[in-house]
Amino acid sequence: MNADGGETSRFGTTIHITALDGIVNVNSLFTLAVFIGLAWQPTDPSNSLVSDPKCVAGPKIAEDLICFHVYSFSSFLFSSLVALSLKQAIRIAKTSCETRRLMIFTFDMCHINKTALRTGYLISAVGSVCGCGFLMMALVNVAQIKLGTLSCGSSHTYGAVVPLLTFVPLGLLTYVFFVLFAFTR
Repeated sequence: MNADGGETSRFGTTIHITALDGIVNVNSLFTLAVFIGLAWQPTDPSNSLVSDPKCVAGPKIAEDLICFHVYSFSSFLFSSLVALSLKQAIRIAKTSCETRRLMIFTFDMCHINKTALRTGYLISAVGSVCGCGFLMMALVNVAQIKLGTLSCGSSHTYGAVVPLLTFVPLGLLTYVFFVLFAFTR
């Protein structure tokens, strides 16, 4: 145990920095998708493929689209900032590192507060999961604006939304499972 009550142990610092780089890179791609989505004008009537005026998405769906994009952006930005903060903390801790060579690989082993690192990973993962959820909801609204509202029962709208609402949550559940698994190890 260290002075602040957390458990201190030796971790493979290079592995942790690589994992944090992965979080930041994926969040950056999603943030780019959100910016592209925000640049699109959802209320432009030429952007819709709907011919039935009863199935045209109303202003509430367009407002929700913008809100979900902003929520998604803020979640991904939060997650990336936490991951970058963890990377910086690891780099600062590298002053007490020792380098070990294993075959052709070199690993830096540093004293890092394991509890703080795990908590930071968990907080960053929560931000990424929330960002994905909000981005998924924004895409449901894009499908409704482009293909017609869900209440109209368009097969094209359901064909776009059902796989989205099936595969994204399954992927997120898998991600959450492995994050929690790594959190307990």
